[in-house]
Amino acid sequence: MLKAKILLIGPRECGKTVLANYLSDTVETVGSDYSPTQGVRILEFESQNLGSGTKDTAIEVELWDCAGDFKFEACWPSVMKDSSGVVIVFNPDTPSHLREIESWHTTFISSQGLQVSQCLLIAHHKPGDGADTSRPQLAPQLNKLPLIHSNLEEDPEGVRQSFRKYLGNIAQTLSESQEREEMSIIT
Repeated sequence: MLKAKILLIGPRECGKTVLANYLSDTVETVGSDYSPTQGVRILEFESQNLGSGTKDTAIEVELWDCAGDFKFEACWPSVMKDSSGVVIVFNPDTPSHLREIESWHTTFISSQGLQVSQCLLIAHHKPGDGADTSRPQLAPQLNKLPLIHSNLEEDPEGVRQSFRKYLGNIAQTLSESQEREEMSIIT
């Protein structure tokens, strides 16, 4: 079975932990009081029938819910090591988040040379916030990345399906990389 390390990153208080708990089936309910993540939390789960490529695939996922506080910046190189993909979460209703995600992109995506298929932007709408699902004004390098809107009160299953599609892209990338490595050993 393929194994993937996915980093869930982004500004403070944008909803990363709520999303991580929901996507990994760690909790039944969506809401809770805010408690900032200290460093990183690692959630492990399996995702089946992703439908990547021409065959259904299962993938073992380590979802790294990373703190959004820059005081943990010294740990980031260790966190990034061997990551298969990066998901940047932000609240599109918070103007500072739109500026801040550029640094997250530079630090976690550009520095690792990840492909577009290994990345995902999630515009996470908190309960009671506006649900504007238009594409926010983003920096050019961020406009190349796939974007989904997340509202766990209104469409939780849509968020899960979009994330599973993303995991299918990761599974395909990992599978292709594994095939290339095996071919290089043979030749």
